[in-house]
Amino acid sequence: MKKLLIVAGLLMAAQQISAQSNDPVVMRIAGKDVLRSEFEYNYNKNNTDGVVDRKDLQEYVDLFINYKLKVQAALDAKLDTLTSFKNEFKSYRDQQIGPLLVVPGAEEQEVRKYYDGMLQQLDGHDLRLPAHIFLRVPQKSDATLQSNQKTRIDSIYTALKDGADFATLAKQCSEDPQSAVRGGELQWFGPGQLVPEFEEVMSRLQKGEMSEPFLSTVGYHIVLLKDVKQLESYEELRPQIQRFLEQRGMRDRLAKMAVDTLAQQRGVTAEAVLDAETERLCAQDDELKYLVQEYHDGLLLYEYCKTNIWDPAQKDSVAMEKYFKKNKKKYAWDTPHYYGMVYYVREQSAIKGVQQLLKKVPEAKWNTTVRREYNKDSVTVRMEQRLFKQGENAYVDSLVFGIKENKTPERKGFPHVGVVGRLLKKGPKVWTDVSNQVATDYQMECDNKFVEDLRKRYEVVTYPEVLETVNNHN
Repeated sequence: MKKLLIVAGLLMAAQQISAQSNDPVVMRIAGKDVLRSEFEYNYNKNNTDGVVDRKDLQEYVDLFINYKLKVQAALDAKLDTLTSFKNEFKSYRDQQIGPLLVVPGAEEQEVRKYYDGMLQQLDGHDLRLPAHIFLRVPQKSDATLQSNQKTRIDSIYTALKDGADFATLAKQCSEDPQSAVRGGELQWFGPGQLVPEFEEVMSRLQKGEMSEPFLSTVGYHIVLLKDVKQLESYEELRPQIQRFLEQRGMRDRLAKMAVDTLAQQRGVTAEAVLDAETERLCAQDDELKYLVQEYHDGLLLYEYCKTNIWDPAQKDSVAMEKYFKKNKKKYAWDTPHYYGMVYYVREQSAIKGVQQLLKKVPEAKWNTTVRREYNKDSVTVRMEQRLFKQGENAYVDSLVFGIKENKTPERKGFPHVGVVGRLLKKGPKVWTDVSNQVATDYQMECDNKFVEDLRKRYEVVTYPEVLETVNNHN
């Protein structure tokens, strides 16, 4: 018996060694092993042909380590225990796992069921494709409106009988905007899908025939029957029906039904089913396992960086101003720029009025001040305030840079244009002139410092001989 236990132990050890040799450890980060399969999944996913900034293996190793270190920091901060994180992660996980639990053939049954319902509704009748010209008559409208609309529809009908084009008049006169743009054409209809008055008239028409004007519960119509056909076969309509049902959430509905059925069979909650099935399916499929892990870790990383790096950096105007002064040369430019406001006004006199108004007002309050003084009751001034370079705005080119070649298109209702601001020849004077760029650069600096601290806090070990086998093994 003792010999048998020893032999069994040796066999188990051999299996573990074999499994490890098939998927060896490429690195160890904060005491946790990273298998080659996980690294390959992430490396290959982030270095496909469509990726603009592709990385070589060594570049990606550094990026991957930084990524894992940030995730570990988030775990140490216990962000994975927050209810908000759990709910968002489980929502994503359910979207991935739920559809995998749907019984094979369930989608096909749904599509077939919908088609059979169409056949039943038609009950042997044809499908009809109408176009109409429509004049609206609300049910509570007075006699005058109804009389006026009746006169209009009769006039349109007379024009049609005299040879006017139906589609042209529909575009010009119909008060059904969705069909008017298509020359009045609606969609294919079967029985029971339209208001009774419309359906009764349409059913009496032959292909190509036009009705006289008639009144329905919503208004006056003139109907042209454009075509008639029988319902296509299931094979022909199947792709179209499937797309339609998918847009209406068929897959999510089937997934929920599958989970609820399993929960009832097992006597557990739907969440317990999804937990168990996630574990089972991920054990069978590495790609699914790493996809779920990728979202889990990515969500953690985002929340941690947003809270501890990005948001604090963006709100620290003192630090950003200091960063700008230290790195001012990197924001220099070769051609002049203009920081200010281009404003479009209804009256010529308002051009000087806006300039005078803003003389002693801080730039940050320009928009608010103009809205308060000029746009209180109605919009008389439209504004665009930012940093401009040559070629970005024809009015700035003309009024500031003296470039007359560019045409200055007139804004309808706002024919007069003025500018107010600062000409910057060599570069920005204050950090707010290039605030977006400074904020991005400062956030990056904070992120780099954060990674440096993580590298000191956590141990990182890589195995170069195993990394050399990435995407290069049997």
